[in-house]
Formats: sequence, C-alpha cells, structure tokens
Amino acid sequence: MNILVTNDDGYTSKGIRTLARMMRRFGDVTVISPMKHQSGMGMAVSIGLKQIRYKDLGTDEDGIRWSWLDATPASCVKFGFNFMDPQPDVVISGINHGHNATSAACYSGTLGAAEEAALYGTPSFGVSLDSLHNDADFSCVEALFPDLFTRLMAVLPQRYGIFYNINFPDLPTELIKGIRVAHQGKGKWIKEFNEWNPEIFKRFGITPESVGLSPNPVLEEGEKMFMMVGQYVDDDENQPDADNRLLEEGFITITADNLDKTDYVENKRLIDIGFNQDFSK
Repeated sequence: MNILVTNDDGYTSKGIRTLARMMRRFGDVTVISPMKHQSGMGMAVSIGLKQIRYKDLGTDEDGIRWSWLDATPASCVKFGFNFMDPQPDVVISGINHGHNATSAACYSGTLGAAEEAALYGTPSFGVSLDSLHNDADFSCVEALFPDLFTRLMAVLPQRYGIFYNINFPDLPTELIKGIRVAHQGKGKWIKEFNEWNPEIFKRFGITPESVGLSPNPVLEEGEKMFMMVGQYVDDDENQPDADNRLLEEGFITITADNLDKTDYVENKRLIDIGFNQDFSK
C-alpha cells in the first residue's frame, strides 16, 4: 500500500511524526507536509502563479520518505498526486494538534487535505487529537487508530467523494469509552479578534516562532496588530450524537464527510415551490 501522509501543522510537528511511524506497518509511507504551520486553510490551494518551494528531506531510519512544500495542505496532496509513482492508495492527514469537531471542520486544513484526496477518488482520513499542546500525548491514537483504520479500509464505500473526520479525546487509552459515528455539531466562535499578545502562545506549549510568526512584529504608523483567539459557543440544539458532545464524553468520533456540498432537501423544496422555470422565447 502506498500511503501519503500530510498535515496542517508543518513537517516538524509531533503529530505528523507520530502518524508517519504508525502508518509504516501498513505499507510505504511518503510524507509531503507544509513547510510551516497552515491551520485554518481549509481546502485552499497555492495558485496564482505563486513560487512554491519544495525540499526532499530524504528517507529516515524507518524507511519513511520525508519532504516539505511551502504551500497549503491541499496543495501538498496535489503535489503528491502529480509526482508520486506509484500513486497514493490512501491519504492520511494529521495527527492534528487540536480537534476538528463541530464548526472547526469548516476551516480545517487537516480536513482540506483529506478532501483534496477525495477529489482524486482516493480513500482519505483526517485524524485529530483534542489537544493544542505542542508536546501532546498521542499514545491513545497510536494504540487505537491502526485497528480503526484497518476496519474502515475493509468496508470502504463505492460512492465517490467520501472522506472521514476522526477525532480522539485527549485521554489515556484506558479512559477512552469507545468509538461513535457522529454528525458534525453546531457552534461558533465569538469575540475572536484580540490584540496581539505572544504570551497567549504559552497556553499551548508553543512559541510564535514555532508557527512561523515573529514574536515582535514591526508595525507601520497607524497599524494595529490582532490575533484570532475566540471563545467557542456550543449550540443548544446539538444532539447527543454531535461530534463535539461525544468527544467531550470521552469517545472517539467518526464523521463521514462528502465533497458534494449540495443540500438535496433544500433543492427539492425549491423545485416544489416552483423555482424550476422555462423562459418563453
């Protein structure tokens, strides 16, 4: 099996290094990861005739081929499908530092990479741990994801466009209650724009430099510097099987996502109330 591994936290993150080692038992692993932190990029691609740097880092002692691309996660997947020979049989994105449940899934570069793979008709998985800490403990993912991956690969759907969003609670393996198929929860962030304060990075065990930022940015006259650090508000309408609710209860969640963003129920409603119309000639 030819496995392409990528992420949105950059090639030096602990999460991707854990994932690459973990996947080696399933086949040949090639890592093409963003050069620097690319969270929140969704399915963005590095177009517009931009100069895109690439570096082959060679093969490590575990036989994993490493490289970085100065581009978005989805672009890393595109690069893999353009240059890997043979082509990837599966794409795994992660392990993300921080969950991608509820509305985080709308912005996630981790899931954007998995979605890009789905465009190529290739099985893909976004894997995340509910911890933003730079030195997060991924042992529960190491212990439980391989079996979950094997089970999902054995029952892949025939329909085009499906990719899987898998979230792990930040718990010791023995405290995880089980696995639940979940739907994307509702919620949003508020009060997101805060004045720039590099001290906030300490909460997550990281530094501005580790995500490609200057700790002391130089501002021109009249400029102000902000950072997005919001307060999450859960929706009261969330059901017990919402991914964020189950994650909080200590379950691993699997959510099947799809490239096709069409709301077929709304399409039918529009047809039923007469929006299909022929213009007279």
